Amino acid sequence: MSGENTRSNTISRKEFLRYMAIIAGGTITVSQYVACMEKKDKYAHISSRISGASAKAGHMMRDQQFGTPDITEYTDAVIVGGGAAGLTAARHLHHSGFTNFRLLELEPHTGGNASSGSNQYSAYPLGAHYLPIPNTDNQPLLDLLAEAGILTGYDPNGLPIYNETDLCYDPEERLYIRNRWQEGLVPQLGISHQTQDEIRRFLELMEQLRKAKGSDNRYAFDIPVANSSNDALYRELDQLTMEEWLTQQHYHSEELRWYLDYCCRDDYGAGISTISAWAGIHYFASRKGKAANADSSQLLTWPQGNGRLVQHLQQFSRDKTQTGCVVYKITPETKQVLVDYYDINTHQIKRLVAKACIMATPQFITQRLIPGGQYDHAFVYSPWLVANITLDQIPESSGYQLCWDNVIYQGKSLGYVNAQQQRLTQQLPAKQVITYYLPLDHLDPVASRKYAIALSPQHWVKLIADDLEAVHPGITELMHDIDITVWGHGMIRPHKGFITGDVRAAAQKSPFANVFYAHSDLSGISIFEEAFYHGNKAAGALTDYCG
Repeated sequence: MSGENTRSNTISRKEFLRYMAIIAGGTITVSQYVACMEKKDKYAHISSRISGASAKAGHMMRDQQFGTPDITEYTDAVIVGGGAAGLTAARHLHHSGFTNFRLLELEPHTGGNASSGSNQYSAYPLGAHYLPIPNTDNQPLLDLLAEAGILTGYDPNGLPIYNETDLCYDPEERLYIRNRWQEGLVPQLGISHQTQDEIRRFLELMEQLRKAKGSDNRYAFDIPVANSSNDALYRELDQLTMEEWLTQQHYHSEELRWYLDYCCRDDYGAGISTISAWAGIHYFASRKGKAANADSSQLLTWPQGNGRLVQHLQQFSRDKTQTGCVVYKITPETKQVLVDYYDINTHQIKRLVAKACIMATPQFITQRLIPGGQYDHAFVYSPWLVANITLDQIPESSGYQLCWDNVIYQGKSLGYVNAQQQRLTQQLPAKQVITYYLPLDHLDPVASRKYAIALSPQHWVKLIADDLEAVHPGITELMHDIDITVWGHGMIRPHKGFITGDVRAAAQKSPFANVFYAHSDLSGISIFEEAFYHGNKAAGALTDYCG
């Protein structure tokens, strides 16, 4: 689906086994993996399925030739893409009184990687699962949260007050390290005095950079990224990887480096050897949120993750949204834009004629659709796997109690989130649901994407169950169902030189007066706040253009 050079998704048994051995941790051989797979009875009781972005439908846009549209319809504006940016753009148009628009989405539902699912026991996220307390100068985002009933008011000092049921309940985080769970994700158990000093020094530096401003009087690191300082002192950090910068700054602790690698994999889908130092520091220094009833580090979260935000946004375009649409051609003209698409539901080729268009799609799609567009491979997307696991119970283990976020030190995965943490009753549900996150960064993105799409649910079940057995012996027997979501292009990857590079800057400028771009990849960082920013920006520009 991307502009990357890929081979067929058909893989040989030898290739498959090698990949599974790598992704399982690199600690077993292919022959050992084969022996394990032959013991199928161990996993036979676990039902499973794969959902997520439809590679088959997306490849129709890339591979098929469509004829002349059978049906032509007219509207004032078209939004292509129904992720967080597209839904935000639709909300902005609605609030501006601009109501004659259509939203076209490839998938059967809108939401993108902020989508959610549910079963009889719980709602759960299929991707993004939290929103940090917003920066207090991000008024548009605060207004959205107030509109959604998440922000309930302001105290006499002007600090936001959040609904208590939307703030992450205690206990929030724990780390499995040295055969037991500890509170918090920064390693504490069994670390040396030198490591303690490095961790303290690093966190103190991040606090300084959180407050730092450049010569242009803008914060060095801010959200949205567009508000960050252009001072060369900070921008030059983008020319180093996070790992190179750590070495320069004499941070050598294994535990600290693991923690920072985890943070980068969590937000960007790749570790410190790949992610730029600017992006790695942005993770820590850009958050300046404050609240009257919560610490600045606290999170907003829901059983369905950021699906809670999506569900609120969907109301503004529900009657204007058409799903199952393979948009395959955009033709900007002087006073109109032609949007041609294949309707999967009716098997018809259709055309929308509009005054203007918002492309709320990632660059690997946008540049295929725009005349003269050429996808630049500087835009690299991290593949991901998210698995929602229904089980009898989460087994007890030594150390700190079950938390919302449960991470494994030096694990291939990022651990799991307790999807039912925010329940309003203390009574345990009949079954428990946990959300398991695995960035597929074991090989380069193209290779990982190819293999991940080709794997069966049963193979993922084994990998997931075996990973969790390391911290919860016997958990496989307690599992009943695994809902697997594979994101081939889960998030943009801010590799060295990308944030401050010419390619990202050029991608934000549409060559056509009546076509506007909106997607978080334009920021180089795939978080809800960036999608929200670009959706509002594009919709504002469109309404100005249309008068």
